[in-house]
Amino acid sequence: MTKSLMPVDQMVPGANLPAYVQAISSIPILSAERERQLAEELYYNDNLEAARELVMSHLRFVVHIARSYSGYGLAEADLIQEGNVGLMKAVKRFNPEKGVRLVSFAVHWIKAEMHEYILRNWRIVKVATTKAQRKLFFNLRSAKKNLAWLSAEEASAVADELGVDVQEVQRMEGRLSSRDLAFDAPTGADDEDSWQAPQYYLEDQSADPALAVESSEWQEDSEERLHQALAGLDERSRDILAQRWLADDKATLHELAAQYQVSAERIRQLEQGAMKKLRAALAA
Repeated sequence: MTKSLMPVDQMVPGANLPAYVQAISSIPILSAERERQLAEELYYNDNLEAARELVMSHLRFVVHIARSYSGYGLAEADLIQEGNVGLMKAVKRFNPEKGVRLVSFAVHWIKAEMHEYILRNWRIVKVATTKAQRKLFFNLRSAKKNLAWLSAEEASAVADELGVDVQEVQRMEGRLSSRDLAFDAPTGADDEDSWQAPQYYLEDQSADPALAVESSEWQEDSEERLHQALAGLDERSRDILAQRWLADDKATLHELAAQYQVSAERIRQLEQGAMKKLRAALAA
């Protein structure tokens, strides 16, 4: 067993992050033989103590990865928390018979959890939803550390390398260069700054009285023409349409055929003829 495992109250990176880092740094790194022994105990015997020792001995690796994502403006402790979740998932799925070290297997799971956390919290509005966009987000941020705006040739090279359209690269570059802006002006903002808030220049089309009147009149006119068109149908056609389209429990062609003692095909023809007359009346 590992000589010194962290107390439970120090296992979570909270406000005292340096103390957490110091504590996990004191946990010995496992040898290949010890790691395989623990992995076999977990894989074949479901030994939770073995799982705990595997996780604890790799916490320093999570911190190392988390620090590589420091440029996203998110708390390092939160990134470590998410990475620890990925580490535990990796330990649960680790197969010692594959012949690889746990650290090589776990890196994918750790980064996956951190990536999800970054994409959820980097902006109020998600900047990447598809798999291709996520890959582009992280690769483009890495590339832009040494570049300003991409030239057409550079954008084309990135697109070819990642297998996406050039337009996707350009759109993602715009998202990376943008920032979140509150809809309302900040509390206490003066007149020189408050005008920039979207609440002062974004127009609510639904509140336009002219559009509201126009929509209401169009609705009334459409309903009137529909009533007139229905009135011009014979009683059987009106009843077929009512039972086929307006009733809560809509009738089938065969039920109406039995009711009017005709074939289902004849009911379908009457329905289509009535619908054609209605469409012509509404389009007039």
